[in-house]
Amino acid sequence: MGYYDYYSSYPSYYDYYDYGYATETSAFTALWAVLGAFLGIILVIGLVVAILQLAGMWKVFTKAGEKGWKCIIPIYNLVILFRISGLSPWIIFGYLAGIIPIIGWIVCLGISIYQCNSLAKAFGKDVGYTIGLLFLPTIFYMILGFSKAQYVGKGNVSTASTYQGDGVVNISEKPQDEPPTNNDDDNANL
Repeated sequence: MGYYDYYSSYPSYYDYYDYGYATETSAFTALWAVLGAFLGIILVIGLVVAILQLAGMWKVFTKAGEKGWKCIIPIYNLVILFRISGLSPWIIFGYLAGIIPIIGWIVCLGISIYQCNSLAKAFGKDVGYTIGLLFLPTIFYMILGFSKAQYVGKGNVSTASTYQGDGVVNISEKPQDEPPTNNDDDNANL
């Protein structure tokens, strides 16, 4: 008689202590199946919303004279969106304050409100569009992109600090009405 034959004739530990794991396992399996189906539906809805917002942003970018593909690249799209809004792209670094628990969140919210307001003004819209861009961005990017809204410019940004697009901030402008002065007459009298 071998080792296996000797011990196989005894009843198993699980024969004496049956805890009924089979019914609990099927209940957990059903729970995980329902949870997985719910998360799958949420994922599909989120994907549809992301695609719609991407399509709206693509049209907004092309209306503003930018290439549409620029809205796909994650941080670069914010740089271009700030440029379209008439804001300095360096404001994006304010989002780094978001890691500070309370004050950072307030700063990020303030930047978002300011950017939405500037974008609405760049398309000639009022405060209602600012609120819409803030709370329902997918719908309002679609409205701005696919409606007859025209890009009118960089909003109400003063010329004292306008971003020119090539990294130069124009602090003050000289009037172009004056003709250039000729310094040769001054040198002839010497």
